[in-house]
Amino acid sequence: MANQDNIGSNPPQQETFETDMSKAKGLWAHIKDFISELLDIREDTDRESTVEAIKKDIPFKGHNAWILIFSIFVASIGLNVSSTAVVIGAMLISPLMGPIVGVGLSVAINDVDTLKRSFINLGVMVFLSVLTAYIYFLISPIKEETPELLSRTYPTILDVLVAVFGGLALIVAKTKKGTIASVIFGVAIATALMPPLCTVGYGLAIGNMAWAGGALYLFSINAVFIALSTFVVSKILGFPLVKYANQQKRKRIAQIASAVAIVVIIPSVILFVNLLRKQVFESKAKEYLGKVVQYEGAQTIKFEQDFKNKEIEVYLIGKVVPMATINEWREGLKEYDALKESNLIIHQGTNESGEDIGLLSSQLRSGILEDLYVKNQEVIENKDAQISFLENELLKYKQGDFSFEEISKELKINYEKVENLSYANTISTNFESTDTIPTFNVTWNSKIRNAEKIAEANKIQRWLTMRLKLDTLAVRSLN
Repeated sequence: MANQDNIGSNPPQQETFETDMSKAKGLWAHIKDFISELLDIREDTDRESTVEAIKKDIPFKGHNAWILIFSIFVASIGLNVSSTAVVIGAMLISPLMGPIVGVGLSVAINDVDTLKRSFINLGVMVFLSVLTAYIYFLISPIKEETPELLSRTYPTILDVLVAVFGGLALIVAKTKKGTIASVIFGVAIATALMPPLCTVGYGLAIGNMAWAGGALYLFSINAVFIALSTFVVSKILGFPLVKYANQQKRKRIAQIASAVAIVVIIPSVILFVNLLRKQVFESKAKEYLGKVVQYEGAQTIKFEQDFKNKEIEVYLIGKVVPMATINEWREGLKEYDALKESNLIIHQGTNESGEDIGLLSSQLRSGILEDLYVKNQEVIENKDAQISFLENELLKYKQGDFSFEEISKELKINYEKVENLSYANTISTNFESTDTIPTFNVTWNSKIRNAEKIAEANKIQRWLTMRLKLDTLAVRSLN
């Protein structure tokens, strides 16, 4: 009978398993709801206000034009003197971001009129920015390249990533009800649209087209990926498309917007991949040189990487490296996927017989000497500055921290019969203690009487004691 009662019922183990599975599913559902609520931005998105605000930032005239010009001057000065703080200030006040975001939004919502206005205003902004920077650097007496300028002469993969995530942060902040101003300011600093344009002007002013082209390339990358981020987020958030009364026109506009999106996206992806490959090549080359290219008695003094030609050049000094070892190094390239097709070129100062064959080029030698000169010059300048500072401090100590020139002028005005004045610290001792006494030596006009000299000297002593706030002071007449 008991067996019949158990027929059709679940074993205890199966019931426990089903209970655990039910609890796990419930927990997973709670986690999904929590993550969805945490990351969902749709409910707090104000689409109409966002579109209106972005369109309002596109026009470039009046106040915006002058703000751009002034910010370009500020950024150029900051780059010129290598002041990061000044460059950041210029990026905060620059209005360059408006038309770029306008391009991404207009493509996303099929608004061809806004797209035209965005491109026109962006073009005018870029032209005016480069022209302003060019004029500044043309008339500026300081034309030396600075670290701030050099860092904007060519893009890296990091610049692309900053532009992508910065652009995403920007459009997400703009779409929120009650725009997050701090995020917009932060993106303006991180994406750094202004400094590359100033560097373009600098390159044109000094005639370095490579730097000008590289800086323009960097600006283009930032602009493209900010616009692309705006496009993607606008599509994800479901911004409403612009409605056209004519169905045929609506289709044509949609086709134009899609074409623009493809033209922007495909080159951007290719650019990203190429920069990524170059960055990986350079990173792996450094890793390879640090781990593989090692030989006791030889030292690497310089190495160069050429991603385009797939070449790694290494300059060695010291003990000559045998050809067999160099061949092993070349075989080691195959262990790195990014370096498999690369060619290792070794330059040494001597051949295997130890004879000097001068493989270190004159350019390399001059480069080494130049580096040594620059380093020594910096050390000398620092030493000179320290010596000058110490001399000034010593002079202040010797003079009692006052200006002898000013005191002498004041004394001559008050005591016209003084012909000469000198100053020194007199060290005196009574063999029990030693004291330093500030002493002024006065030479008088030959016509002045002795009694008058004594009286005038006492007056000068009282005046100097009060004027210099000294406890002890001596005035001596030398004639």
